[in-house]
Amino acid sequence: MFILTKSMLALLIGFIISVVMGYFIIPILKKLNIGQRISVFVGESHKKKDGVPTMGGSIFIIPTFITILIMYLTNKININSNLLIVLFVFVAYAVLGFLDDFLKIKKNQNEGLTDVQKLLGQVIIAVVFFFIYMKSGSEPLLWFHALNLKINVGWLYGFFILFMLVASSNAVNITDGLDGLAGGLSFIAILVMGIISWASTWLLGYQDIAIFCFILAGTVLGFLVYNAYPAKVFMGDMGSLCLGGTLATIAILTRHELTFAVIMGVFVVETLSVIIQVIWVFLFKRKLFLMTPLHHNFERLGWKEHDIVRLFWIVGLILGTFAVVYGAWI
Repeated sequence: MFILTKSMLALLIGFIISVVMGYFIIPILKKLNIGQRISVFVGESHKKKDGVPTMGGSIFIIPTFITILIMYLTNKININSNLLIVLFVFVAYAVLGFLDDFLKIKKNQNEGLTDVQKLLGQVIIAVVFFFIYMKSGSEPLLWFHALNLKINVGWLYGFFILFMLVASSNAVNITDGLDGLAGGLSFIAILVMGIISWASTWLLGYQDIAIFCFILAGTVLGFLVYNAYPAKVFMGDMGSLCLGGTLATIAILTRHELTFAVIMGVFVVETLSVIIQVIWVFLFKRKLFLMTPLHHNFERLGWKEHDIVRLFWIVGLILGTFAVVYGAWI
């Protein structure tokens, strides 16, 4: 009960700081002319969003650290090797996303870091992750809970970490195309990972990781105050890469990688729609979907933006509930 109380307190503090910070950050972003450039291919309805401030990820990234500091100074959270890994990935992906956003703004187009530069950055993050992970005494195991099967893959586990980080961060980035879509789904996913962290009692610092999840959930919820339809700010790559990488990290540490695929179900489908579209065009010289990612396909079918977001949130919540039942109860 005590960890639940601390987690709720963490969520509340994170939410309040995020809302207050958003009130001051958005005017600063506008003044600095840090606006999103909307592609001409996404449709007429999105043209009005051109120039809406981006780099809104700062609205939940900075408050997360402020809240962690408050919780640490009041002895409500402890820093250990596993939480250190989470914080490292959180910061590293935020910096990587910031560089990508900064270059896009500087070039005044939707191209920032090259794919090679992004991959190089993610490889470095994965290597540091793997180094800290092994030095802390953890084992490079692929753990299939349903079968109670553990497979030691040795140094190949580093490639698995890289795959998880790249796949998750890019999935959130791809899904971030409608007001509140990626933010709302991330909020649900973070809450679920927090509950699963509670149940991972064998993990060093499991309570602290759970509290971190609820801090982040609170700050993302505060961000949604400004990002929900109609959005006053976008999270940008700074926010989407940071959230995706951090969620994957917690899934790896709690050994719930397969459960994570269910939690991230909407993100996975969004990403698969892009991959399938590319393959379909290559093989058959025509499109399978009207437009990808999938949320844009619904728009082309005549759906309203807020209706699509609401549907995807509901699906994400249902998948998250199944994941909690399996990952933290059964």
